[in-house]
Amino acid sequence: MKSKKLKRSRNKKNIRYSGWREIPSGNAPEEITQGCLVLEGGAFRGLYSQGVLDALMENGINMYCTIGVSAGALAGFNYVAGQIGRSARANLRFRHYKDYVGSAALRHAHSPIRLDFLFNDYNKLEPLNEKRFLDPARRYIAVATNCLTGKTEYFERGVCRDIFSAMKASASMPFISPMVTVDGTPCLDGGCSCKIPYRWALDQNFDKIVIVRTRETAYRKHIHKRSRMLRFYRKYPEFAQALARSDRDYNRQCDEIEQLEDDGRVFVLKPSSKVMVGRIEGDMEKLGSLYWQGYRDTMNRIGELREYLQGTVS
Repeated sequence: MKSKKLKRSRNKKNIRYSGWREIPSGNAPEEITQGCLVLEGGAFRGLYSQGVLDALMENGINMYCTIGVSAGALAGFNYVAGQIGRSARANLRFRHYKDYVGSAALRHAHSPIRLDFLFNDYNKLEPLNEKRFLDPARRYIAVATNCLTGKTEYFERGVCRDIFSAMKASASMPFISPMVTVDGTPCLDGGCSCKIPYRWALDQNFDKIVIVRTRETAYRKHIHKRSRMLRFYRKYPEFAQALARSDRDYNRQCDEIEQLEDDGRVFVLKPSSKVMVGRIEGDMEKLGSLYWQGYRDTMNRIGELREYLQGTVS
């Protein structure tokens, strides 16, 4: 890619993570692990999930089904493609390029984050293994929110006509991003209606469900007043209502996940310490540290995870 297409921020300090070259690389093995992997969103807190997924791939744990919301959907498609480190390298090298996050992104995509950078621009630097990503042997679902009904949409690769538009919709945050049309439906961030789609996995009757969180166990959201949401999306009242109750729904989901984990029904990989990274975090060393926290947390629990998944590797 020509360098002029990757315009750096004027702030030269800390423009990329100093240890990005140490991120593992390579391809995951072909063996499939039966079960469903559920990925929470969180914008740039998704670096935690990217560390988790790289550790899983290095250990040959390639789940049959992957479902992700927002940043989880973006990390998930690289996981399904089996490309170790690809998600992390894109974010830890190019977080401060204007065409991805910044003024050029705002000008071209009408959003401070231009997701097409990940699907198009970055693909020229490190091509996606589309053959593996599109292989029907494994399932992939990107979760978005229908702006007309306020309901959760589960866009599955091979069923959805444009899975990349679905991923883009899944990660398009409300208030700061335009709606994305997927199969004729205007959509936004899946987290507006369902921040952790473990219920979908339960409803699909998966025996083994691995949930990757981007917040520590004790975290709960502050409940905001809904008046701003209702005013901003007054032309989409059902979506506004879903958005207004999303934080309360999230806290309920966290409670239920804790109970499911205690019951041994799901296995949860989550930050071992409080996450101090913002959604649009610009401190590259903090983002790099979060990636390695996800990687180490997973490596430390690989034995437990294998016990949970015992008998499911084919």
